[in-house]
Order: sequence, then C-alpha cells, then structure tokens
Amino acid sequence: MRMLIIGGSGFLGTELLRQAQVRGWEADATFHSRPSAAQAGAWHQLDVRDPTQVEALLATVAPRAVINVTSGGADWAITADGSIHIAMATAKLGIRLVHVSSDAVFSGIGKARYDETCTPDPITPYGAAKAAAETAVRLLCPDGIVVRTSLIIGDGGSHHERVVHELAANEREGVLFTDDIRCPVHVADLAAGLWKLAASNEAGVFHLAGTDALSRYSLGVLIARRDGIAPSLLPAGRRADTRLPGALDVRLDSRAAQYRLGIRLRGAREFLHTR
Repeated sequence: MRMLIIGGSGFLGTELLRQAQVRGWEADATFHSRPSAAQAGAWHQLDVRDPTQVEALLATVAPRAVINVTSGGADWAITADGSIHIAMATAKLGIRLVHVSSDAVFSGIGKARYDETCTPDPITPYGAAKAAAETAVRLLCPDGIVVRTSLIIGDGGSHHERVVHELAANEREGVLFTDDIRCPVHVADLAAGLWKLAASNEAGVFHLAGTDALSRYSLGVLIARRDGIAPSLLPAGRRADTRLPGALDVRLDSRAAQYRLGIRLRGAREFLHTR
C-alpha cells in the first residue's frame, strides 16, 4: 500500500515515515530543501507552489493516498496555494487526500471548545491561509479529509520543546504566554491517527488534539520538568499585553474523532509526566 507524505522532511512527516516503516507500508515523501536524515526511503523534491510539478509527481508515484503535512506558515503561496494545488491534483487523479490543518483557523472568541462543526474565523495571516486551504480541500475533494490539530510535541525534537530550552538558556528573546491556551498533542498519537484516516473510508473534518487544555507557559513548565530544567528559568508573559496577533483560547474538542476512529489521544500532562 503505497502512500505519499508531502512535507515528509518535517517533524510530523518524519514520524509518519517511521510509523509507515513499522507497519510495513511503502511510503514515499517529498522535501523542498533537503530530505530528512532521520528516515530512509524514496524522496522526491517538490515545490508545492508549482501546480504542474505537483501533478506530475502524483502521477508518477501514483499513491493510494496523500497526507499533506506541509506548511509555509503565513506564506500564502505555500500554505494556501500549495495546498490548493495538491487538492486539485489528487482530485484529478482520483487519489485520496488527508490534509493537515491547524487550530489557527479559529479566533478563540466566543467559544469554550471547538468541535468539527465550528466554522473557521481566523484572525491571523497563517490562520487565514490554513482556512483557505481547508475550503479548497472540502470543495475539490468531497471524499477527502481535513484534520485540525494543535501544538505538536515529541520526545525532545519539536519546535516548542526547542523554544523552552532556548528560553531557559537565555539563547532566545521572548516569553511563554500564560493566557494562550491550546490542546497539545504528541506527534506519535497524531501520526497514528493520520495513518488510520488515510487507510479508512472516512471523509470530512476531524480534530486530532490532546485532551489537556494548557497555556504555552504551563506546557513549557511540563517540558522543563521532564528535561531537568528549573521552571523558574522560563520567562512568562501575557499575549494580551502585547501587539502580537493570535487567538488566546482555542481548545479543540477531539472526542468525536477518538470515538469514530477508536483511538486515544493523550493529554500533555500524561505524555510529559516524569516519575
């Protein structure tokens, strides 16, 4: 069962490739600058901004499904247009698409929790690009899947974990916000859910995030304690006191997805627990 991971050289893509190898699945992956050194396999250089290149690669690889985990942040040409090119190519070639989106599509205003029925209302350029990509996927690929997730954490290799270490070592400027609430997910749990969706006949929108709602500061404290760093070294602040755009409180409700897929998504207090 051949799969294609677009954005395979990133943090989530690397875990997807690792799990594919464990499952005995044939998984190709794309990279933009360089392939991941962590995983062997069939690598293809791809610029998602080029629709002709995207379609040609998908036609050559001919995967059963594509998992799109690429993201260019607020760069519209990558995050929005690139995802639209992927959706157009998979629709044309009859390939199943699993598109990974973000909780950034929500404003955090007026909702306690966000389930799959909630309408995107982004307030940042990144959130707007992700919302545009979602719209294209749902329009062009009615049998495809949009997966919204939150802060992705691992066992030391994620961006968020590196930020904690750099802040504690005074190698980075900034603070961890105490009023910025998310539902962090472990990369292994998220990847397992994505593979289950890719191999299924499910369609529509799924939320795959952890069960614990934590501020970025509280998450940082858990990471610091796990890694033997004194939490007192972590600078704290409030997003509301800055001019930085972004939602304050976005809690993805993943209960429906866990029930439908028969999976369990751990909360950060569990997967970052230290004895």
